[in-house]
Amino acid sequence: MRLPSLSIYFLISQVVAAFTGPQRHVSKVDRLLSAVSQESATTSSNLQSLTLFSPCKINLFLRIIRKRPDGYHDLASLFQAIGFGDTLELSILGDDATEDEFTCNMPGVPVDSSNLVLRALALMREKTQVATYFKANLIKQVPAQAGLGGGSANAATALWGANQLMGEPATLEEMVEWSGALGSDITFFLSRGTAYCTGRGEIMSSIDPPLPSGTPVCIVKPNVGLSTPQVFKALEYDKLSTMDADQMLLPTFLKGIERVPDEMFINDLEFPAFKCLPELKLLKEELLQVEGFDHVMMSGSGTSIFCLGAPKDKAAFDNKFKSREDLQIFYSEFISRSEGQWFEAPRSSTS
Repeated sequence: MRLPSLSIYFLISQVVAAFTGPQRHVSKVDRLLSAVSQESATTSSNLQSLTLFSPCKINLFLRIIRKRPDGYHDLASLFQAIGFGDTLELSILGDDATEDEFTCNMPGVPVDSSNLVLRALALMREKTQVATYFKANLIKQVPAQAGLGGGSANAATALWGANQLMGEPATLEEMVEWSGALGSDITFFLSRGTAYCTGRGEIMSSIDPPLPSGTPVCIVKPNVGLSTPQVFKALEYDKLSTMDADQMLLPTFLKGIERVPDEMFINDLEFPAFKCLPELKLLKEELLQVEGFDHVMMSGSGTSIFCLGAPKDKAAFDNKFKSREDLQIFYSEFISRSEGQWFEAPRSSTS
């Protein structure tokens, strides 16, 4: 797997405020104490807890290359992290703990061993042979069946956080390698924010530097969902794009998102998703008429549609779309992370 060598050594302490003069370094302390930054619950040098932002992703292009003998599909896709996501609170349980504890605020999210967070924690113990158990609380706002990789991001965030609390027994490269056993998209969230993914999605080429942060994106999510197997079952291979991902799409996107023509925003899963859910196609057509949106496309296997740019008349847009009971609207932007640091939610992202 091609991945830049990243340094993952970092430590955050909350004792800064106690040992600095009044009002000094206020912006740094505020940043450390924000709910979406990485926080330590102790005043010692050993981390006991972390609060981590768990970002989402969009697929700037998604080509389906072929169906594999194992029933999966090879794909080629440019993934981009965005500043809309969940929050994972992670802390170390006592030495007498024999299992992880997991809670989640969103009804319907499994809290048993099938949850990707718990599977990630178990994988870290298995691979590192460090017998540390955790209390994990997942505060979710990312809807299911959205094509935003919310569950995969939760797993990657758990891998990163567990490694920090264990004392960093694993390298980033090792976690990237291990993550493929949990699911296809998890590997991406261990990149710096932009990555070209192939295979089932687990073969990652991290783009360094990532695409610039701050590009505005609006996520429009119908309340109705589609499962990934349902979309792939409706796939018609003669309807797939023939545009070469390696030679045409990727080089164009890496020159700058503002230079990419609309015809290169390709998602081969749009046609089968629209076939399964015709109202999704109608929604995209409505969004294409909004002045201020440069590109409009479904993310992943849906049903979220992302719109790059911002509506020129936000009040009118909100009145037409955000007021609808069958839609959820989330305003966000492209994000990336520094080497050795985890993702942080931008303060400007609002829903």
